[in-house]
Amino acid sequence: MISKQDFPSINERAPEGVKADGSPFRVLVVDDSMFVAKQIGQILTSEGYEIVATAGDGLDGVEKYKELCPNVDLVTMDITMPKMDGITALEQIMAFDKNARVVMISALGKEELVKKALLLGAKNYIVKPLDRKKVLERISSVLGK
Repeated sequence: MISKQDFPSINERAPEGVKADGSPFRVLVVDDSMFVAKQIGQILTSEGYEIVATAGDGLDGVEKYKELCPNVDLVTMDITMPKMDGITALEQIMAFDKNARVVMISALGKEELVKKALLLGAKNYIVKPLDRKKVLERISSVLGK
């Protein structure tokens, strides 16, 4: 019988998505693209983060944040979405919880919207197409890891 001890890990390190107490950081993913939402989910869960919910538009994202608060450590928010865009959703989340940690997800060429989001309280941003290393770097920097 082969056990874990037979294959010691080459790089023993704690996953980035786990707090000091061993519990996972909880993330709400708000994106109208199922592909992008799934990609973010896979990147984050591979590092121990827990995706507590996903929303397909800003309106749904704000409602889910209010429902789950305070059990959300971070929100990833697409800028361009139907029903309610990410900037408006960010404003509503920040009005509801001034300590909310929101990372905007933007397509190339949306620099003005990203600047506006940062001024409104977003903690960082990620540009599509998603790069695993950048996604993890930006998110862990926002969570103070």
